[in-house]
Amino acid sequence: MGVASMAIRGFLLLLLFLSAAHLSFSLYEDQVGLMDWHQQYIGKVKEAVFHTPKSGRRRVVVSTEENVIASLDLRHGGIIWRRVLGSNDVISGIDIALGKYVITLSSDGSILRAWNLPDGQMVWESFLEGSGSSKSLLSVPTSLKIDKENLILVFGKGSLHAISSIDGDVLWEKDFAVESVEVQQIVQPIGGDVAYVVGFVGSSHFDVYQINVRNGELLKHNSAPFSGGFSGEALLVSSEILLTLDSTRSKLVLVSFQDGEINYQQTPISDIFGDSLGTPVLLPSKLPGFFSVKLNGAVIFIRVTGEGKLEVLDKVNNVAAISGAISISDGQQAFGLVQHGDGKIHLTVKPTHDSSADLLKESIDMDNQRGVVHKVFVNNYIRTDRSNGFRALIVMEDDSLLLLQQGAVVWSREDGLASIIDVVTSELPVEKVGVSVAKVEQNLFDWLKGHILKLKGTLMLASAADVAAIQEMRLKSFEKSKLTRDHNGFRKLLIVLTRAGKLFALHTGYGQVVWSLLLPTLRKSETCKYPTGLNIYQWQVPHHHAMDENPSVLIVGRCGQSSEAPGVLSIVDAYTGKEINSMAAVHSIVQVIPLPFTDSTEQRLHLLIDANQRGHLYPRTSEAVDIFQREFTNIYWYSVEADNGIIKGHALKGNCNQEAVDSYCFESKDIWSIVFPSDSEKIIATVTRKLSEVVHTQAKVIADSEVMYKYISKNLLFVATVAPKGSGEIGTASPEESWLTVYLIDTVTGRILHRMTHHGSQGPVHAVFSENWVVYHYFNLRAHRYEMSVIEIYDQSRADNKDVLKLVLGKHNLTSPISSYSRPEVVTKSQSYYFTYSVKAIDVTLTAKGITSKQLLIGTINDQVLALDKRFLDPRRSLNPTQEEKEEGIIPLTDALPIIPQSYVTHNLKVEGLRGIVTVPAKLESTTLAFTYGVDLFFTQLAPSRTYDSLTDDFSYALLLITIVALIAAIFVTWVWSEKKELKEKWR
Repeated sequence: MGVASMAIRGFLLLLLFLSAAHLSFSLYEDQVGLMDWHQQYIGKVKEAVFHTPKSGRRRVVVSTEENVIASLDLRHGGIIWRRVLGSNDVISGIDIALGKYVITLSSDGSILRAWNLPDGQMVWESFLEGSGSSKSLLSVPTSLKIDKENLILVFGKGSLHAISSIDGDVLWEKDFAVESVEVQQIVQPIGGDVAYVVGFVGSSHFDVYQINVRNGELLKHNSAPFSGGFSGEALLVSSEILLTLDSTRSKLVLVSFQDGEINYQQTPISDIFGDSLGTPVLLPSKLPGFFSVKLNGAVIFIRVTGEGKLEVLDKVNNVAAISGAISISDGQQAFGLVQHGDGKIHLTVKPTHDSSADLLKESIDMDNQRGVVHKVFVNNYIRTDRSNGFRALIVMEDDSLLLLQQGAVVWSREDGLASIIDVVTSELPVEKVGVSVAKVEQNLFDWLKGHILKLKGTLMLASAADVAAIQEMRLKSFEKSKLTRDHNGFRKLLIVLTRAGKLFALHTGYGQVVWSLLLPTLRKSETCKYPTGLNIYQWQVPHHHAMDENPSVLIVGRCGQSSEAPGVLSIVDAYTGKEINSMAAVHSIVQVIPLPFTDSTEQRLHLLIDANQRGHLYPRTSEAVDIFQREFTNIYWYSVEADNGIIKGHALKGNCNQEAVDSYCFESKDIWSIVFPSDSEKIIATVTRKLSEVVHTQAKVIADSEVMYKYISKNLLFVATVAPKGSGEIGTASPEESWLTVYLIDTVTGRILHRMTHHGSQGPVHAVFSENWVVYHYFNLRAHRYEMSVIEIYDQSRADNKDVLKLVLGKHNLTSPISSYSRPEVVTKSQSYYFTYSVKAIDVTLTAKGITSKQLLIGTINDQVLALDKRFLDPRRSLNPTQEEKEEGIIPLTDALPIIPQSYVTHNLKVEGLRGIVTVPAKLESTTLAFTYGVDLFFTQLAPSRTYDSLTDDFSYALLLITIVALIAAIFVTWVWSEKKELKEKWR
């Protein structure tokens, strides 16, 4: 048996080597992106500047409404570099200087930065002070020279600054706030040392300041009254002429300020356009020598002649956008305009000296789900035949970005996903027998190739190309991207609503867009001029065995910024993205209450509350009314008036008293109210439990076999208030002037169950409510550190009676129904801990049955998500826990919460501009799905208690097969050797 034992040892050593090799391979090369994905966006583009040198990388530098500065590759639209500024650091100007710096102006004209064009590194930063508020203007001279100090002029905060282009130093400053002038333009003629600052004083005076740009000396100041008054908008037609409208918008006014001398020239609108009934609007396009006016849906191009006369050049209908002027090779200039028609967009490039001629005219097929063109930026290039070619960068209504060239879309970016405002999830369809709804089918060759690659990876025989192929195969594997449900519930649809009013359905596999829909109800129209999307709700969720029914979602919006604006509703199929129904509600929508009832078609009932606290029932069917009437007396809700410091509870009273009978409208009554004194408290945060959360058990076993019963109620509301002086930014109030008070309030009765005050603390407050506990984050002014506190609330009345006989007879208080109107005997436990970071968002993991331990998902100030075990925020933590408490899992008390680098679920990635975290339970109890959104998107699977109920995705089935085969071979070999040895012994 010595030879057999040696063979077995050899096989075991081989298997040990293979397993160790596989472990190192899977950890460092093969697992990246296996359970998560990360997508980067920039947001809706506001300004764009092309940089197309004769040699080198061609790019376009953009600024966006998400306060992002980015450099995009013109070949494929990829991000070369990107810088995301703060939410309050709004970009107002961008330009390229010296061919190597990107100059940006932000924060209301108070911060000027220079970025290195190739890599986006910041070269210098200047902070500009001012004593007033004004529009922000950036003037970068076009004739900058590299070998000398050039000046960049910036107007902001009511002051004009001259900044050195070399190091960003402020060379001089002039305050215009004391002049009471509303500056409109900074004019810096090429090659001169004089700049003109022009603007309005009130509505009837025009002022011109002539300034020496080298030292800031005021050379001349002229002011001239205008009897007709100004409309307030102005266009710079040339370096010496400004165009505006009079206060009645019936006259075009040319303002000449040559050498600082002001002259007015008025032209009645009727002299140019005839007796038109429309109101003219000046379009803010920078076109030298002429301008454009929009009137009655048409755009009229008007030239300003040398004598100051106005000459109509052309009239174009259905113009969606006009670009600024660009220089072309022969020293002339051109501009582009975009029109819509026949499902296409028509791009036209015209020379500025003759707008009736066309340098380019192209038609491009466009997806109608992108809406209309909002902006266009044109760039020219030299073709191989030395003629001028043009490319156009267009921004669509859905915030997407496209590059058009030679009559085709070169590339597109779905940057509307950078402005998500709400998220819901939907299950995928059930896979039907014999039917595949996957987009990609695998053939036998691909199947064999995939298994060969996996085997090579396991045996450490894979080349670098093979490793890349394995990783791509896993990222886009058949099972992961399948458009049907999986038995673990990992594959779902993330249905997101963007600020542009567009719906996207994202597959959780690796984030691809399954469908998208630009909602007609949230598009600008004559009846809805300012559409605003609010939220998404589950409308219809068919039974999980349903094969032929699709779920649907409800999208709620309003036509206006005010809460009293009329609401709009859309119902969309979650599988196909088609709008099933749309309604323009005649009432406003300030609150949507999803009710826990469904009709026979499994449509969920919703109560929409208007500005007058009337309830409107949807769906508007007789069956829904019958169901609603049966539960009429059990429906309560609350409203929060944060500005007034009032929280009210409401209940239904009866049908609305209106002239027209509406059986779906119901009056409400106030049943309680809490008024916080305005001189001491201001509401800054309110949080409730998620309606979908599942609580596994009400009992919590503690040390010494004692049982505490969680106070579980979906009617609990967490409220945080601060002292008025502490409602500003951190540091604006002293510890003695600021305090934070938190409440737990029953929203049915208005009873305050718990109140606690943190002296010397202030907001902002971010909180999450789960089961019977709430965790909230705030700033401690005394300690100069952030803190996180936890409150746990328990039902004391259910812990007193331990009579087993009463429990058997059904008379125990554990079997008695719970009512909010019965005065609860509650006890609370709380504790506070220091926390290192500021917080942007906070959520908690959810699982299917609520058995798995919970983790807090904390979106930190560095745009990463930290997973923190709830045990660290247990209020029962003590310095020296007993043996029983240690067995229970109590962690010894420390004053600060630990930040473990391995606990970042985003790894080394950032979700720039992080705004929200959404968690969804999978069917597998150990796993929860987490989606984080901001300017970027990130999705991952989390297992707070590890995957105790399944094998991990990196489990090597190939290695298991090799092990089984090797053991069978070893058994067969040893059996043969044993038979031979036994035969030899018998022959002796």
